[in-house]
Amino acid sequence: MSVSPAVDTLPQTPTQADLLDFVRRTAADTELIASLPLDHEGRTWVRLEGPGGSEAWLIGWPPGTGTGWHDHAESVGAFLTASGELKENSLGARLPADGWKTLELSEGIDRERNLPAGKGRSFGRHHVHEVLNESTEEHAISIHAYYPPLPQIRRYSRTGPVLRLEHVERPEDWQ
Repeated sequence: MSVSPAVDTLPQTPTQADLLDFVRRTAADTELIASLPLDHEGRTWVRLEGPGGSEAWLIGWPPGTGTGWHDHAESVGAFLTASGELKENSLGARLPADGWKTLELSEGIDRERNLPAGKGRSFGRHHVHEVLNESTEEHAISIHAYYPPLPQIRRYSRTGPVLRLEHVERPEDWQ
């Protein structure tokens, strides 16, 4: 008699690559991208259904807007520019997850990426970055996906090499 292993019936946990594939496919949906209402004063967003229980967002960025420095805690993620161009400033080193309020960053830790339409990236847990639309005239639109759904976002201020934890947002703060 042979015994077959139990089949895992739970949905597969999406990887960074799965999330990047999702944001690429979503960005190709020109009807969806065109349906996002744009506001010249502030960012606009629509929540999307992501793969495998992930959280996803379609976001409109007016000229000159950005996120400020933040991370997505324990979530991995991906984002892609669907139209316009975004810039990502990030830190090229993993920071301690908890237990600090102020860090002095080492030289050479800063990373910068320009992400024109069709370009995106994925990232791991505790990835500290800021995303900006530096255009003075053109909106940008992007798609973002996170798994697990965002448990919190930690917001930071930065002065030169000093990164300071300012506050922590939780999902109830975004409703």
